[in-house]
Amino acid sequence: MKLLITNGYIIDPTQGINAGKDLLIEDGRVVGFADRGGGAPEDTEVFDATGLVVAPGFIDLHVHLREPGQEYKETIETGAAAAVAGGWTSVCAMPNTDPINDNPAVTQFIIERAARAGLANVFPVGAITKGSSGTELAEMGEMKRAGIVAVTDDGRPVPSAGMMRRAMEYARGFDLTVMDHCEDRSLAAGGVMHEGEWSLRLGLRGIPALAEEIDAMRNCALAELTGARVHLAHISTIGALEAVRRAKSHGLQVTCEVMPHHWSLTDEAVEGYDTNTKMNPPLRSRAHVEAVFEALRDGTIDAIATDHAPHHADEKALEYDHAPFGITGLETGVGLALDRLVHPGIISLERLVELCAVNPARIFNLADRGTLRRGAWGDVTILDPDLDWTFDASHSKSKCRNTPFSGWTMQGAAVATIVGGRIVYRRERVTDPDGAPI
Repeated sequence: MKLLITNGYIIDPTQGINAGKDLLIEDGRVVGFADRGGGAPEDTEVFDATGLVVAPGFIDLHVHLREPGQEYKETIETGAAAAVAGGWTSVCAMPNTDPINDNPAVTQFIIERAARAGLANVFPVGAITKGSSGTELAEMGEMKRAGIVAVTDDGRPVPSAGMMRRAMEYARGFDLTVMDHCEDRSLAAGGVMHEGEWSLRLGLRGIPALAEEIDAMRNCALAELTGARVHLAHISTIGALEAVRRAKSHGLQVTCEVMPHHWSLTDEAVEGYDTNTKMNPPLRSRAHVEAVFEALRDGTIDAIATDHAPHHADEKALEYDHAPFGITGLETGVGLALDRLVHPGIISLERLVELCAVNPARIFNLADRGTLRRGAWGDVTILDPDLDWTFDASHSKSKCRNTPFSGWTMQGAAVATIVGGRIVYRRERVTDPDGAPI
């Protein structure tokens, strides 16, 4: 099986390529580049990427696919469909399923379901502790042999420094990255939004920025002590970003990710009590959003992820205090990055590819991903940076519609997603040079 992507503009930071070239993929792997006009080999499918950007496949390090156990919210198949519709060729599935992914049987189940769906690559992330209870380490070695790519207790931060130290030391022995949701629960307990002016105005209990920052500082200190690879999930505050910045300056193996809602919205959006503005970490104040922009510019932030967290409409219809945290994000993340980061000049297209493809592959050690080098997997995200479009949640590929971005118009989107040399998604409004749908 051969696929030739012609007339596109290739951006691949791993090779320093930023130029117009054709790309040939055969039997799921990259064969190489060719100058334009060379023609297609026999028995080759051709994708005309005129006017489009061709990038290594985007990788979302942080998604919730809900299966097994919560299929009424999402399944691996529907989540993978939403992923490829948003331009993500690979997603890393959090372990907070039912049962929790703390053993190789659940890991293998996720891998088999993903293979059956045949859409995005799904890489399971295992739990740090059994049942994500924070009390006893899970069998990381057995899970790694089954296919996990990292460990985390996800929305349940590891409660004690002693347990986290042991987790980092144990994970290091299996060359696994430890990912943590930074939140001191004793400070955050009962909070439903960012603690500040707007929580006071709205009469809602706040989550202080310090709750995130204390855990971020703890994890960076433990990374220095243990020498482990540590990844901080959905960073959203000035102090947490500064902790990462200091860790990097000391040569520690500390990385972090940021979510589109943490640069697209502020806590003022909670004013209407729309539970689609309720997520954890919460929407922050303008000062924290500005800090996120600066960290994206200066390289402190390593990756963009979505924290895609589908919830049933009945759950989100509860009062703000009682509704669950989380929103969907797979279909809006790339569009928000192009619209809110690239077009205003906060980051370049090349930096976007680093944040969404190159660095995520490195952080979780995903071999032959995040690059278009010869022999790499033929995973490709094709972007139209200038496409004007409006997101309509009612047409989402996800099972759930809990998003604050329905009705938002954006400039720029992923228009085709290629996984292992197969075109698994193509936006209907993509046209050829004569304006005809392709």
